Order: sequence, then C-alpha cells, then structure tokens
Amino acid sequence: MQFQRLYEEKRMSAAEVAALIPDASQIYSDIFLAQPKTLYEAINNRCLADSMRSCKITTFLDLYPLVCYTEPIRFAKNLQGTSVFCSGLTRKSVGQGIADYCPNTYWDQPALIREYWDIDVFVVSASPMDSHGYFSLGVTGSCSAEYLKKAKMILIEVNQQMPYCAEAPKVHISEVRAFCEADYALPVLPEPKLDMISTTIGNLIAERIPDGACLQLGIGSIPDAVGMALKSKKHLGIHTEMLTDSMVQLIECGAADNSCKSIHQGKTVATFAYGSKRMYDYIDHNPSVAMLPVDYVNNPYTISRNERVVSVNAALEIDLSGQVCAESIGNHMFSGSGGQLDYVRGALMSPGGMSFIAFPSTAKGNTISKIKPFLTPGAGVTTGRNEVDMVVTEYGVAKLRGRSFAQRAKDLISIAHPDFRDELMFEAQKMGLMI
Repeated sequence: MQFQRLYEEKRMSAAEVAALIPDASQIYSDIFLAQPKTLYEAINNRCLADSMRSCKITTFLDLYPLVCYTEPIRFAKNLQGTSVFCSGLTRKSVGQGIADYCPNTYWDQPALIREYWDIDVFVVSASPMDSHGYFSLGVTGSCSAEYLKKAKMILIEVNQQMPYCAEAPKVHISEVRAFCEADYALPVLPEPKLDMISTTIGNLIAERIPDGACLQLGIGSIPDAVGMALKSKKHLGIHTEMLTDSMVQLIECGAADNSCKSIHQGKTVATFAYGSKRMYDYIDHNPSVAMLPVDYVNNPYTISRNERVVSVNAALEIDLSGQVCAESIGNHMFSGSGGQLDYVRGALMSPGGMSFIAFPSTAKGNTISKIKPFLTPGAGVTTGRNEVDMVVTEYGVAKLRGRSFAQRAKDLISIAHPDFRDELMFEAQKMGLMI
C-alpha cells in the first residue's frame, strides 16, 4: 500500500517530469535501450519552447534524437550534448565540433562517474514496478548503478514493454523524484546481412574456437557470422559486453549452455542487450540471464577468470605494426573505444584464451585498403600493437602476438586485398620492415 501511494504521488506526464529539470543541470543517460524516449521528446519540447537554459546532457550510443545533436547551433543556449560513444545521431555534430566527445574505456566509465562527473539529473527507462517497489532497468547493466548512486535527481520513464531482468540494476520508488508511464515497443537492431565476406571471416574464426569456449562477440555482420558458424559446438559459455541475437540462438540450439564457465556457471552474463523482440522476450523474467555493471563484466580480471575466452571485435583500419583503430576516421569520431581493449586484455589473460580483430580487407567498393602502412593521420589507437592477438580478413588469419615488425608486416600483407599487396610491400620496404 505504501509503495502504491508513492507510485501515485510520483506519477506525472512526460512534460511534467521534464519540467523538473533545473536550468544549468548536468543531465546523463546510459546506453541504447536505457534511454527514455518519451523524456527525450519532452526535453526536446522544452528546448523548442525556450524553457530550458544552459543545460548539458551526456549520452551514449543514442537511439532517439536530441536537438542538441540534430540542431546544435539553434539550441546551444538550451542544451549542449556530449557523446561518450558516437552513433549516427551524434557523429555529424561531434565531427563539426558543435557537440563534444569524451574519450573513455567502457569498463572505466563507472569510475569516471564516481570520481569526475557531476550528475545533477539521471534519466532512464525501466520496466514496471514490482511488488516490492523496485523498478528493474531491464536489459541494461552498464553504468546505471553508479548513475543511480551519484545523481541528485532520478527521473524515470516506465515502459510497459521493457523486459524485467532479475539480475539487473534496480531503483526503489522512494529514490525516484518522479516518473512517467509509456507503452512503446523497444527498437530492434536490424538483422545484419551475412554476405560472402562476413561468412568467410566468420568461418575462419569459428574453426579456431574449441568446445567449452567462453564468448564475447561484438556488433555487426562478422560477429553474427561467427555465432551462426558455432551452432555445431558444445558447452559454449557467454560472458559478453553486448548480448546479441546470435548468442541467444546458440543457447536455444544447445551449443551454449554456460556449463564450463568458472564464474556464473549456468548463466549468460552481459552488461547490455540490443537486438530483436525475440531476444527481449527471452530475457524477460529469465533467471539464467544477468545484466551486470560494466565495471564488473568488462573488467579484464573478471573476464580472465573464465577459461578459453574468445573475443571478436571489429576495426576501421590497422597499420603494418599492428595498431588498431576502431573509433575514428582520421580525427573524425565514428564510434568510440567501447570495450574492445577490455576484452582483448581479458581474453589474453584467460587460460587458453584468444582475441580476434576482424574486418573486410577493403572499404568503399575495394578502393581503400583497411590494412595500411600507417594509420590515417589523427586516427585514435583503440588497441595497441602490444596487445593485438589475431587479425582476420576474408583472405586469412594473421597471428601478431609475439611476432616481430617484419613478421607482422609480412603476415598482414598476406591477408590484405590482392590489389593492395604490392603497394603495401613497397611501403613496408621503404619503412625498413622487410628484413
């Protein structure tokens, strides 16, 4: 009865909830589906009405448009945006220097929240309140637990269609300043198209993965192709940053049962999920799924406690020494560091572990090689050459760990597109790499 009374007292319209945000507030939200669509819309409307002043918002892989990114000059006096991992909605304004970007490693974000960031308002989407007065943050562990601790004001959108995850961050009705109710279908991630290149790369990786391996697969067609190629394996485990549909399919077909994991045995562990409605339904009230905080899930030490960890991540380009850029095109931010380095390190610390950086050999219709003598000027190094294990294109696998500059250059050139191999060999010789 007490919880229900609080519920009625704190329930408002989205516009009323957004109106509680004071001017000059530092507003934060979390990744993907943690973002509250209706509150974002209400914040946009306050900016349109010029009733919000000097606020700033920090966002992460945006799913819903905010005017600070779509019309940043017009609304600069109302709301300014900072991205911690760019998406299609934030790339242009960040690239033009109108919105800001904060470099970070994903597993370190909770420490940044605790030690450096001032959190006036945290806005988040959650599943309906349970009988004990708690809202589950559904398919998101990520950084939300730290935001909930640090924020001076917590504003929630309660979406009737948000899955309830038993092991996910929760917030009690007594801690919430106000909330609005919503009922909309969660966005789904379009199913990647597995072309011949993705399938070839997926098969090259899958044939090296043993039974009983513990998987982290990134986002995109290549990690999905790896997942599809693993359906004949046995006793796979899942300890991953992002839970994907290909992993759920591995569970449903019996290839993944988490039985060989050293920690969280029998459970699928992730820090957030984004995929199909089928996957959201799988997570809902499923006791075998845990959405845990990123500073635990992505901590390389945590990752390494499982044996035979296999990580698969992407890159935009790599140089002949093995430096990997997965976040920018030159000095223009395309995405972010995310958790790539977390899993590269965790996999290499794991007994029997291995790490793959996988990508098509070319871009823009075979006109640009992704294997280059040097990274594009201004490109950020996501994973340093000391930590790269294996690199995969449709032309094969190059093992870099423990290899010299000359050996790395030779092996990387061998998996480059044939049209670029002579040029790369010429550049490698000029650089003194071909001993």
